[in-house]
Amino acid sequence: MDNRLWMAATLLLVGCAQGPPPAADPDLLTEIQGIRAVDNHAHPVRVVGSGEQPDRGFDALPVDNMEPSSDPVNERPGAPAIQDAARALYAAKAKPVTIQEKGEQYPSWVLDQMGVDVMLANRVEMGSSIQPPRFRWVPYADALMFPLDNSKLAERNSDRKSFFSLEDNLRARYLKEAGLTAPPATFADYLSKVVTPTLERHKQGGAVAEKFEAAYLRSLEFDPVERADAEHIYARFVGKTGPPETDYKPLQDYLFRYIASECGRLGMAVHLHTMAGAGSYFHVGGANPLLLESVLNDPALRKTRFVMLHGGWPFIHEITSLLDKPNAYLDFSGQSLLLDPPALAANIREWLEHVPEKVMFATDAYPYSNEMGWEESGWAASRTGRRALAIALTGMLRDGEITRPHASELARMVLAENAKKLYGL
Repeated sequence: MDNRLWMAATLLLVGCAQGPPPAADPDLLTEIQGIRAVDNHAHPVRVVGSGEQPDRGFDALPVDNMEPSSDPVNERPGAPAIQDAARALYAAKAKPVTIQEKGEQYPSWVLDQMGVDVMLANRVEMGSSIQPPRFRWVPYADALMFPLDNSKLAERNSDRKSFFSLEDNLRARYLKEAGLTAPPATFADYLSKVVTPTLERHKQGGAVAEKFEAAYLRSLEFDPVERADAEHIYARFVGKTGPPETDYKPLQDYLFRYIASECGRLGMAVHLHTMAGAGSYFHVGGANPLLLESVLNDPALRKTRFVMLHGGWPFIHEITSLLDKPNAYLDFSGQSLLLDPPALAANIREWLEHVPEKVMFATDAYPYSNEMGWEESGWAASRTGRRALAIALTGMLRDGEITRPHASELARMVLAENAKKLYGL
């Protein structure tokens, strides 16, 4: 009995010594809220004129075509954060009225409300209301990785059927821009007449990175493959019924590494979805960032900067270990919509205690629904992300890991300076 009482008392004292998780230091939070940020990952929607079709260029794979799934609490209709965002943005006037009054300046006005200076826009194409310097282009490269008939890949489930139909459409667009109606007969021509020119056009169009949504289509395990093997697969199946997944994967693997190498040559980063994704069929294990280790370790790809979007959730510790790689970076987009500030703060703190110059702020602003547009989701994610950053830095201050000036420096790095350095903004 005495031993049990002693243990209980010890645990109580330890708990009292540790106390609850720290709230954000008020002065530090105020400072963080005033920093103009670079949003590393978002999907802004352009302003459409009267009679125009709704904008669908905000994503190569819009998630509103999938089978229903169980939505996280923070993203359900009526979520408090989204209601707060709507009140903050449109308390004075209704949203349609605001859009009409702001006109082409509406997207930039939204950035101002979010405290964002520059937003990296994941879009198939930009628009007149979404232009530099406030918006920087991040187009999509997945379609280049699937040059053959993809019918067998689409058979697995309804989500993949929808996604590969969209990828086929984007590939047809890239072929048309290359002056072709079908993939060339030889693999060498596909690389030289389609893949490289497409990436060069994107670069000339202002792209700072290429985006891969590959985790929605296949695993992130891109193995090293000899060019001769990729050529053999291409020659065997081009213009015919496509190969099964096991035969097709080596060709995709080679093309991913080829595209990544070209991005390095052109000075563009490579962005990858690394997080549990939308939809009930999403393969969470296939998005584990550790699957990218052989890519990050490839000497031929050390000039390419890889940004692991969404911070790899739920593989937080795994992605931390990858930050030692000189070409590996991450942002916490998506997590600032999914998690509450203290939970996100724990993840941010782990990264800041490891390699802070690799960590970037991002919102994943996205038009999820009529109630939760890119504006509301971006505003809510910005508020949560800033508060989480303040909590993380407050904890590091309390534990004597950093000084107050260093906390300010780290805040500026995460919110803007790391991204500015990475993209040369």
